[in-house]
Amino acid sequence: MAESLKDKTVKGTFWSAADAFLGHGVTFVVGLVLARLLSPEEYGLIGIVTIFTTVMLGVVDSGFSNALIRKQKVSGEDYDTLFLFNLAVSVAMYLLLFAGAPLIAKFFGRPQLLALVRVMGVLLILQALFIVQNTVLTRRIDFKTKTKASFISAVSSGLVGIGMALYGMGVWSLVGQQLSRQFIYAVCLWIFNKWRPGWKFSLASLKYMWGFGWKLLVSGLLNNIWAELKKVVVSKFYSPAILGQYTKAGEYVKLFSTNFTAIIQRVTYPVLAQVQDDPKRMVEAYRRVIKTTMFVTVVCMFSMGAVADPLIYCLIGPKWHIAATYLPLICIYRSMYPLQAINLNMLQVLERTDIFLYLEIIKKTILLGPLFVGAFVGIYWMLVASIITSIISFFLNSFYTGKALGYTSWMQLKDVAPSYVVGAVIAVSVYFLKYLPLSYWIVLPVQIVVGAGVMLLLCESIRLPEYVEVKGIALDFIKKIKKKI
Repeated sequence: MAESLKDKTVKGTFWSAADAFLGHGVTFVVGLVLARLLSPEEYGLIGIVTIFTTVMLGVVDSGFSNALIRKQKVSGEDYDTLFLFNLAVSVAMYLLLFAGAPLIAKFFGRPQLLALVRVMGVLLILQALFIVQNTVLTRRIDFKTKTKASFISAVSSGLVGIGMALYGMGVWSLVGQQLSRQFIYAVCLWIFNKWRPGWKFSLASLKYMWGFGWKLLVSGLLNNIWAELKKVVVSKFYSPAILGQYTKAGEYVKLFSTNFTAIIQRVTYPVLAQVQDDPKRMVEAYRRVIKTTMFVTVVCMFSMGAVADPLIYCLIGPKWHIAATYLPLICIYRSMYPLQAINLNMLQVLERTDIFLYLEIIKKTILLGPLFVGAFVGIYWMLVASIITSIISFFLNSFYTGKALGYTSWMQLKDVAPSYVVGAVIAVSVYFLKYLPLSYWIVLPVQIVVGAGVMLLLCESIRLPEYVEVKGIALDFIKKIKKKI
């Protein structure tokens, strides 16, 4: 019997979440160890390098994989064309990065960046080797295979990074960890998945993917550039050590914002693409996704921001205390990210990549404001300005999907408002506990217990639908696991 849309979504979400929380969870634990062994300046140096690798990785993918994910029937030539194109672009991008390394080192006044940039650039080629494998698995909504590969690569690369750090290799420990993770992940996917290239290039297939993907490519490029420009401002106008503090705070936010949103997008894009010809069914699924996603995200983000000081102190030590001042503000403005991303996801499902690109150009113009604030006022106020621009970005992203589907911005806000109320109540209830005359090692567990208690009491008493939905999914999976055991 064919799986229902709900079954596909729930199953895919489970394995996609397992992929994120096993793979990224291991990386998170490894990061805690490395943060205690390495300095903020060393993290800052690698943060500068990732400014350029992140932008170029977006070019390597080119948005073409999304074109194949939404295509009803995909041929072997389509996959071959995507593989060959990605490989060629990755080599070109690496050569460009290799040649530009001296200019990067000179611009930031850090000679050691020359070698770091050239070695880290290998990430571009490694990613090109598994993009098609990811695409094949995503079309099948087979996140179980990806989870296995992610977990193996995370554990293996973590051991490499920690071993190098203990051996005294400093910033190169982070390079070794990232390169080994991508390499092992690629190898695992090629072993676990049966797809192999037939080495056939189709110009017609490339034209199809280009027609759908070029706007996503430009949009993604703009998005990556603007996201990384904040790092440019911090590293150029302040120091690599401050950039290290800033990026470390951002890493914790990604656990519940970027990663969780990626989970939802990876699952909902192929699933919703299958019902793109049934607008009513698509809107119902779309609305459900927004409400549950935002509930989990907002509660986690607001809670994390409220316990920032004890959290940073206990996890990675007092030398990262500046990161704790950035974390609450980053949590607030990134709490809107899933809502924005899901709206943009729907534009792709609706095949309105023209609007997608148009919105990105407008938003990036607006986002120049926080960059100027960061350069001439301070990082703290740059983050405050980012909260304002995040709200504006939501209204821009939701305007067109609301118009096309009849699910307006105000309807979306009404749906997510309860989540923000719950998140705010939890945050206020735990924030002031940090002033207790106790060690942070005692305060943090107390905050966690109080926060969890307040959430359960509040959500159970009002029977918040989003909470009930998440609770039901969790209980179903627990029952299935017990049956298998």
